[in-house]
Amino acid sequence: MKLLLIGHSVEDHIIKNAKEVIQPGGLYYTALAVSSIKAAEDEMFLHTSLKNNYHLFDDVYSGFNKKYVEELDEVPEIHLTIHPDKEREERYTNITTKLNLPQQYDFGFDGILINMITGFEIEPEELQVLRNNFGGLIYFDLHSLSRGMNEKLERIFRPVPNKVKWLRCIDILQTNENEIFTLSDKKNINAIASEVLKSGVKILIITKGELGVRAYVKNGSEIESVFVSAEKLVVKNKVGCGDIFGAVFFYNYIKDANLLDALLKANRAAGIAVSYDEFFMFKNLKNDVSRRFN
Repeated sequence: MKLLLIGHSVEDHIIKNAKEVIQPGGLYYTALAVSSIKAAEDEMFLHTSLKNNYHLFDDVYSGFNKKYVEELDEVPEIHLTIHPDKEREERYTNITTKLNLPQQYDFGFDGILINMITGFEIEPEELQVLRNNFGGLIYFDLHSLSRGMNEKLERIFRPVPNKVKWLRCIDILQTNENEIFTLSDKKNINAIASEVLKSGVKILIITKGELGVRAYVKNGSEIESVFVSAEKLVVKNKVGCGDIFGAVFFYNYIKDANLLDALLKANRAAGIAVSYDEFFMFKNLKNDVSRRFN
């Protein structure tokens, strides 16, 4: 399999229980998940931006083809304040510019995964160019495209600009239970799902944390959905779990085109991630995923 992962790499400043920890973030978690499940013969490409001689991401990125990696002066920093009972707060420093998509990728990929880590990775017109030139599956994690930025550089939910331009180019769209409401004025999730699928998206995935995940598909004129319950685990971590879910789902869906199986495997991998209470435990993800999958 040959996959391209697109998204910003960021330095996470995790603020939880009045303590701050600095660790790699952003596309790092997507790449980490792919590394944990890929076969030896797979070739994985990154399109991200990194500071020269900055080694925070090396343990994972060293296993990827970095043909499309760009150099920048400073890595974006995201200050994440984690709350046990509500959506996390985000504040940015070192805001980076968008990625410079080449006029012509080597479009021999089996799939392209775009994770809008900062929300500034690409413009809808560039996504349209990708869509025009690539006939494979495009997976799109809405992520921070759902958030605007105020004068304090805090990320605040807002309606997604140019949503029709984005949606018509996407095969599989991932949102969480809050992000989904930035795609419509409607207040009913089923109604929003119908609207999204009519815009061109083939599969809509809404992750709901401890409440599980639901995927929506269009079957003729009807909208159908598949629900998978969350793993029964003590939640110790909420950072990177959606990224891991998306990468594991996409890899397995490309491999077998089985929606339920891909959801189950992605849910299992995300369940492992939420059980980690220290960042160093993510280094065990490959072994833990292999053990759970087998």
